[in-house]
Amino acid sequence: MQPLNFPSYPFRFKNSENKTAIFDEIRKKFILLTPEEWVRQHMIQFLLVEKKYPKSLINVEKVLFVNGLRKRYDIVVYNSDGSICILVECKAPQITISQATFDQIAQYNMTLNSQFLMVTNGLNHYFCKIDAVKEQYHFLPEIPNYTIL
Repeated sequence: MQPLNFPSYPFRFKNSENKTAIFDEIRKKFILLTPEEWVRQHMIQFLLVEKKYPKSLINVEKVLFVNGLRKRYDIVVYNSDGSICILVECKAPQITISQATFDQIAQYNMTLNSQFLMVTNGLNHYFCKIDAVKEQYHFLPEIPNYTIL
């Protein structure tokens, strides 16, 4: 897999039937290693190691319903009160982050009501804070550390 714009992390891999899997610390199992999963696993480690979010507050690839359609978010980080702090959308490195990507995460957020949004393809990262009252989002240089919240 190609290097990403994240620090280097000590991942666990397993090969089976000519396919490589990577261990997901949150789901506690090996997941087929695809380019998008490579980005997702880096993002999980970034949240755990760099931003110091506890594992217990991170959720990965769960179903949600948007306008009656079944969707699946990549990563959600909860606040200790159960509200959603960060919603992350991961794309494979070869996918250009576009307005459609922002539209996708905005649709998910209409259901989830996260305080912060992050979109990444592993090479480019975009962070924003939601102003629910003014129905606007403001781009930030980075997402907050867990201790700041």
